Amino acid sequence: MRLDTLPPGSSAVVVGYATGRPRHRFVEMGLVPGVLITALRRAPFGDPVAYAVMGSRIALRRSDAAFVFIEPADR
Repeated sequence: MRLDTLPPGSSAVVVGYATGRPRHRFVEMGLVPGVLITALRRAPFGDPVAYAVMGSRIALRRSDAAFVFIEPADR
């Protein structure tokens, strides 16, 4: 599953990245494998999307979020 498909209010665990985007950018934002991420809300036209990660809020364009792989959270 990709991060751009996570509906607002849902949580998931980051499991990896697709090729095509620099991984260091995701790591700098806290999107490391094993971390819990929650989709908070989408902008009025759907882009960007706000996420909660490790106590911080970040915004990602859906085109960037498509490069982050996730699994549903069991929490």
